[in-house]
Amino acid sequence: MDSTSLEHLRRKVEAGEPLSDAELEALRTAAGNTPGPALRLTVAHALVNAGAEREALRLLESLRRDFAQDVQVRLGLARALLGLERPGDAEAVLREALVLNPGDPEALKVLAVLALRRGEHGRARAYVADVLERDPFDQEARLLQAELEAVELPPPPTPRLQALRPELTAALLAALHRAGVACRRQGKDLLVKLASGEVGRVDVASLYAAYRDGTQDLATYVEGMVARLKGLSGLAVDARSLEARLRPVLRPGGFETQATGALHRVGPAGLEVFYVLEDPEFVHYLPEASLGPAGLSGEVVDAVAWRNLEAHPAPVRPVALDEGQVVLAETFRGLWAVAGGDGYDAARLLTAEQRRRLVLHAGEVPLRVHLGWREFALVCRESDAPACESLARLGSAPDGIPGLFRLDVGTLTSS
Repeated sequence: MDSTSLEHLRRKVEAGEPLSDAELEALRTAAGNTPGPALRLTVAHALVNAGAEREALRLLESLRRDFAQDVQVRLGLARALLGLERPGDAEAVLREALVLNPGDPEALKVLAVLALRRGEHGRARAYVADVLERDPFDQEARLLQAELEAVELPPPPTPRLQALRPELTAALLAALHRAGVACRRQGKDLLVKLASGEVGRVDVASLYAAYRDGTQDLATYVEGMVARLKGLSGLAVDARSLEARLRPVLRPGGFETQATGALHRVGPAGLEVFYVLEDPEFVHYLPEASLGPAGLSGEVVDAVAWRNLEAHPAPVRPVALDEGQVVLAETFRGLWAVAGGDGYDAARLLTAEQRRRLVLHAGEVPLRVHLGWREFALVCRESDAPACESLARLGSAPDGIPGLFRLDVGTLTSS
């Protein structure tokens, strides 16, 4: 190969361009016929350009043995090691290069890049400064300097100290009492009585989850919650506004002791029907004392509440039980969930549209029903013995309705 062709190949390799098979073979031949490491090192760089780092590494290890004092061989070896995702080994080789040639700019720049990747900005700046002290016009070093300046960040904010749930509950109770809002603990909930006589049930677990996932400190969060609860200072006496928010809910027998003064009636299967005002975060039981000012009767409230719920059926989804937890299933495995997730799913089982949706899945057959969670209602065919046994073994949440029920032609009875 003539010198012009050989120089052309060297320039292509230095520019990072891959060689054709014929060009690489010609370069290998020339390197084999030329003493010294230069052309063999060029072959190694050509292999790295072609993505053949492992072959290049073998050649470069051989060159390091034959030419132990050659800095360029060390730099080529570091490049191959970086291509093989071995930055630690590459850094060791670069330090060997600096021993052979202290202040070598190419080794320092690669070390700066490795430090930058690890987030060691101080060390990277020191390497770059060393290069620029020797050559203020080194373009690669100046680009690295600009990159380091761009990643300079302010110190991270002090982590927010989060209160535990009992601390949140205690702080909220104290703040409500100071604000003159009557309230008390009941299980995991807070019962809040507003000026109108309305009883609001606040799920502390949900409040704590919102606090934990937010950015406010405890005092600010509690202050905001008190302001919101005080803002719910009464029911609209306008019947139309009131009616639009009414929904029925099923509660276990004796629940009137927990929702004192709330309007309710006897429901099916030993349960009771209460009436709530729709709210995405709080449970507002309708006080019986509010009917007169609104010009409503218990019968009207009952009819309106069920009509509203009839217009909002829930999806019916296949579910499975996994170590006592209800999880969505890709295919039907014996259980369905009526899963509106708004606390009304038990009552939905008594609406015509929800029954129609259940028939589409289960057919016109009696169903076994589990109401242990307010977030959904579980059903299975009564004829499916394994599914019924699974429901019988499943427990219930403290605010759920224990026991199993039977749903047949729209009638709910104890199982």
